[in-house]
Amino acid sequence: MLACVDVDYRPELTVAACVLFRNWADANEASHLVEHGPPAAPYEPGQFYRRELPHLLRVLARVEVPLEAIIVDGYAWLGEDRPGLGAHLYEALNREVPVIGVAKTAYVTTGPSVPVLRGKSLRPLFVGAAGMDAATAAEHIRRMHGASRTPTMLNRVDRLCRTS
Repeated sequence: MLACVDVDYRPELTVAACVLFRNWADANEASHLVEHGPPAAPYEPGQFYRRELPHLLRVLARVEVPLEAIIVDGYAWLGEDRPGLGAHLYEALNREVPVIGVAKTAYVTTGPSVPVLRGKSLRPLFVGAAGMDAATAAEHIRRMHGASRTPTMLNRVDRLCRTS
């Protein structure tokens, strides 16, 4: 099983969502989970993971099937030796499940990320991974369902967070 995860921040609570799907090219989810939690910690530049990681771990703790990989909306690496959200999640999961980071905007340094063009977009997604080769991760993201820049399952988990 594959998972896309995301977090939405509101003044009174945080919503973490996980969309589960079976194959990289799936157009429809197999299931999803939503977890409501306390407000997130304040944003700290370069420390985004501190804000999001506790909420992702809470929703992932409810997944009852083995995961092949997890996709996060954000960077796996901020530089060659600077872990981003994806690498921190990979470590928090005891390096048992590879984590792919998909970022929509360029960071100061994209580190070991691979630019991926999807659909008719001229703006790349920046794909990196922890526990998996970045080129392999980029190919998985290229193959994901959806004609637009952002894969269907990433759009789905984003909408689920915002509307739950």
